[in-house]
Amino acid sequence: MFPVKCFFFSASVVLFLMCAFAPAGRAEAKIEDVASFKGAQVTGVTVSDKGRIFVNFPRWREQIPCSVAEVRKEGSYTPYPDEKTNRWEKGMPGDGDAFVCVQSVVADGDRLYVIDTKNPMIGKTVAVPALYVYDLNTDKLVRKYPLAESTSPDSYVNDLRVDREHGKIYFTDSNDPGLIVLDMKSGENYRMLDHHPYTTAEQDHVTVEGKRHDGKVHADGIALDRKNGILYFHALTGKTLYGIPTRQLIDRKVDESRIFSMKTPSPDGMIMDDRGNLYMGDLEENRIVYLTPDRKEIKVLASGDGIRWPDTFSIHDGYLYFTNSRIQEASEDISKMEFTLKRVKLPE
Repeated sequence: MFPVKCFFFSASVVLFLMCAFAPAGRAEAKIEDVASFKGAQVTGVTVSDKGRIFVNFPRWREQIPCSVAEVRKEGSYTPYPDEKTNRWEKGMPGDGDAFVCVQSVVADGDRLYVIDTKNPMIGKTVAVPALYVYDLNTDKLVRKYPLAESTSPDSYVNDLRVDREHGKIYFTDSNDPGLIVLDMKSGENYRMLDHHPYTTAEQDHVTVEGKRHDGKVHADGIALDRKNGILYFHALTGKTLYGIPTRQLIDRKVDESRIFSMKTPSPDGMIMDDRGNLYMGDLEENRIVYLTPDRKEIKVLASGDGIRWPDTFSIHDGYLYFTNSRIQEASEDISKMEFTLKRVKLPE
């Protein structure tokens, strides 16, 4: 997921990715419509085990419909967990239970994890960034984790993955580069790879449809390989995917010789399926690709006009759900723009 304020439009020459994609062994997946949000720039999406769909709208502008919403079967949406929690306005305290600027929602088991950057308009934080945890059986808040020890006023805590086996949650910070580790029991949180070359943007732009968009976005996309104990992460303005053993994050001991790296397209969000395929957007080519379990091939899952800055992914019942945040097109006035939630069938 990507902070919109970091990009400004200018003309440029198309930047070509020097990466060998595997030949297509199957037809590209059909893109299906799920929901549309007029004038509301959606970024995050997650689908619970029971099929409930949640999305979020970061406060990148003064007016947003709500911060977190549940999408109904017919495509309509309502504020989650209620209107009051979504009613924050500029000038109000930022340290309460009202959402300020939500960047990511992740359903894991019977819990919904909501990361509030507390950084509206991507300036400075107005309070300590916090993780809110809701019980999906009751839709009640069961815990709030302030990330005081691991964030700064410049932080924009971007995405997260839950490691239930070790009782940890991992985050990316895309504005103050680094990874964050949270202990779910104690609430202790700390930074890893802080301002490290692996979490820092490699370049200062991406090029989409022949147009250059300037701005550095550091560690952004994140995916957890639970089977092999590896956390993957990627700077948005960069071409290198990294994978660090979760044991290093837990033990707070980094061994760079054991960190995986591979050249890939520039993605926003990422996700891994149960078979070990790692999905990501190819922002510059308007497509969704996946890295095979052997980490040797990149294949194309879907491409075309139905993909416009694939921002965040979720997997449910054999489908990959994704949002189109259209960051490369969004200007100050987005009131007439349609931002969409779509899905494609996973490879067999």
